[in-house]
Amino acid sequence: MAMATFERELDFFHLDGLLTPDERAVRERVRAFCDESVIPIIADYWERAEFPFELVPGLAALGLAGGTIKGYGCPGLSHVAVGIGAMELSRGDGSVETFLGVTSGLAMQALAFCGSEEQKQRWLPSMARLELIGAFALTEPEVGSDASHIRSTARRVGDRYVLNGAKRWIGNASFADVVVVWANDEETGKVGGFLVEHGTPGFETEVIGGKIAKRPLKNAAITMTNVEIPAANRLPGARSFRDTAQILKATRYGVAWEAVGHALAAFELARAYALQREQFGRPIASFQLVQQKLVVMLGDLTAAQLMAWRLSRLLDEDLNQVTEGMASLAKQQCAARARNVVALGRELLGGNGILLEHHLARHFADMEAVYTYEGTNEINTLVVGREITGLQAFV
Repeated sequence: MAMATFERELDFFHLDGLLTPDERAVRERVRAFCDESVIPIIADYWERAEFPFELVPGLAALGLAGGTIKGYGCPGLSHVAVGIGAMELSRGDGSVETFLGVTSGLAMQALAFCGSEEQKQRWLPSMARLELIGAFALTEPEVGSDASHIRSTARRVGDRYVLNGAKRWIGNASFADVVVVWANDEETGKVGGFLVEHGTPGFETEVIGGKIAKRPLKNAAITMTNVEIPAANRLPGARSFRDTAQILKATRYGVAWEAVGHALAAFELARAYALQREQFGRPIASFQLVQQKLVVMLGDLTAAQLMAWRLSRLLDEDLNQVTEGMASLAKQQCAARARNVVALGRELLGGNGILLEHHLARHFADMEAVYTYEGTNEINTLVVGREITGLQAFV
């Protein structure tokens, strides 16, 4: 099915008018890359659960890696531009967006926020060119949403650290050149960040199979058994879980935009299908129940677009004015609305909605993952609840 061009029906409240020329340029080049390079090939990779590494040079050429980081070969984009880029990549495919987002948003931001000057000089320029790939290992198999109580440990032994523990659902970890591992520093009793380079003995990864969402993305389970790294590979600015939380707060807006991208794709595909598909002698878009679905989809899409834009613009104005609750509300609301949009889109396509050739099935499945990661719907809800009541509902 031919994709619709960028037009008013896909931007009902003129979000385009809120973007700077540079931000619109990001949108246009990422959309063109997805239309020309991602969408024509991704269904086959999705079905085979293989990542299209052939796309990496094209991804690098988009100039998105490093996002808002200034210097070190990074683009120094606005938060809105980074979000728009995430939206358009997600509209193409969620796994491609997450592959870039893990390196650019999580691993590189951890280095930018908490790394030493030497660490930044060593890693960031090559990562900005996607010559080196990063990963961010926080989630653990027995901890889940209670990320502040991770069990992995780091013990100082002379001029080295020895890491032990397990991680799970870590994107890119099976092939990443550097993994930012979060572990309890036994010396301080607090969470710290540690850079583990590819091939380090005792650092074992196993790709998680059997996924129904984000199938091309390589998520891995990690086992660390007496993993030795130089003391110089400790992130000096990561001294407690609060530093980890700051990175998550600064990157969660990107997941809100990712959800918007899935919703945008679903609305675009469903509208085009409804205008082309004929039943009872006329396009199904002419029937009341179909129009009702499209209107609900558009309402949720538009609300999510504007919330994600406003949060990103606030980040551009002053990072410190954005609270954890604001970031959590945007992720929770955008993900919930996008989940509804992709479900309605799948329903509107009928039986064709479960076929990869019509693309919507990918977005329908991938939104289940987006709805869960970077804080489940429930955890993000409680983070906001704590902020507006002053009372914590979870231990």
